[in-house]
Amino acid sequence: MSTTQNLHDLGQSLWLDNITRAILDNGTLRRYIEELSVTGLTSNPTIFDEAIGGSSLYDRSIQQKARAGIAGEALFLELALEDLRRAADLFRPVFERTRGVDGWVSMEVSPLLADNTKATIEAARSIHKLADRPNLYVKIPGTAAGVPAIEEAIFAGVPVNVTLLFSREQYLAVAEAYMRGLERRIAAKLDPRVSSVASLFVSRWDKAVGDKVPAELRNRLGIAIAGRAYEAHCRLIETRRWRDLQAAGALKQRMLWASTGTKDPNASPTLYVEALAAPETVDTMPEKTLLAFASTGKVGAPMARDGAEAEKTLARFAAAGIDVEALARKLQVEGAQSFVKSWTELMQSIADKSAALATS
Repeated sequence: MSTTQNLHDLGQSLWLDNITRAILDNGTLRRYIEELSVTGLTSNPTIFDEAIGGSSLYDRSIQQKARAGIAGEALFLELALEDLRRAADLFRPVFERTRGVDGWVSMEVSPLLADNTKATIEAARSIHKLADRPNLYVKIPGTAAGVPAIEEAIFAGVPVNVTLLFSREQYLAVAEAYMRGLERRIAAKLDPRVSSVASLFVSRWDKAVGDKVPAELRNRLGIAIAGRAYEAHCRLIETRRWRDLQAAGALKQRMLWASTGTKDPNASPTLYVEALAAPETVDTMPEKTLLAFASTGKVGAPMARDGAEAEKTLARFAAAGIDVEALARKLQVEGAQSFVKSWTELMQSIADKSAALATS
C-alpha cells in the first residue's frame, strides 16, 4: 500500500497545491488521482502567474478572447475557470461519493480586494455563479475585512476556502464567521450544507524566524502553531453550539494545512506532511512535496488533539524572543502583499500576451 493511501486511510485528504493546463492535458492530474490518492486541488495568483506566464498552452485562448475584446481580470477569470472546471469534473466522483466533503477545487477572489468587504462578497458570488460547478470553493482571505465577507458568502450559499490564516486566533475568527453564516441560513429556512475549509499556512513561520532561533528550534514553529490551532478546532467541534449545527445538517469546516512544502534545503521534504497527519483535515501540497512523500514519506501517529506538546514548543520560542501573535499579523499582511504582487505580474503578463497575440 502506498504512503499516500495510508494517509488517506488515516482520514486526511491530500490535495494538490497546483494547477496548470499541462497537467490536465497530459493526464498527470488524472494519474495523481488514480495512483496517489489526490482528492482535490488549490490554486492562487502565484500558481496561475507561473502557469500562464511560463507556458504557451494558454496562448490560443488568450488570442481568441483578446480578439473578442475581453481583457484584464475578466480574461484571466475565463482562463482560470476553464482549467478549474476541468479539474472539478475530474474530482466530481469523489465529491459525490463523499457527499460534498471532499473532491474540491479552489479559485481565489482578486487579492486587490483583501481590505474591501463589499467587493469581496460581490466577487465571491460572481465567481461561484460563473464557475457553475458545485465542487468549487471561492477563496477569501481571513483578514479583518475578509471575516464578514466569509459570513455573508456562507449565508449566500457560496462554499468558501478561507486562506491566509496564520494563527489560532485568526482561525477562530473565521470559524465563528462560518458558524454565524450557517445559523443565519437555518433561521432563514435554508439548507445549512454549505462547505468550507480553513487554510492555515505552516512553512512560512519557519522561514520567517530562520536563524533568529537556536538550531534545535529550527523548522519547529510552523508545526507548533498548527498544533495549537488544531487543539482549538478539536475543542470547538465538541461545543454544544457546533453539535446543534451538525444536528441540523451542517458540514464541519475542516482545517486545511497549506504551505507544506519545506523551505529549508537541509530539512526533510516531507517534514510538514508527516507532522500534520490528522483525520478529517486536508493537506494541500506542491507537486514536488507530493512526489517526495509518495516516494519516501512515512505515516506515523496522528496529530495530538490536546496541543500540550505544541504549547511547550511555543513556550521555548517565546523564551527565544519570538512574539508569535505579532508575527502572525505580520505574516498575514506579507502573504496578502505577496498575492497582490503575483496578481499584478499576472495581469501584466496577460496584457502583454494579449497585445502580442491579438495581431499575430
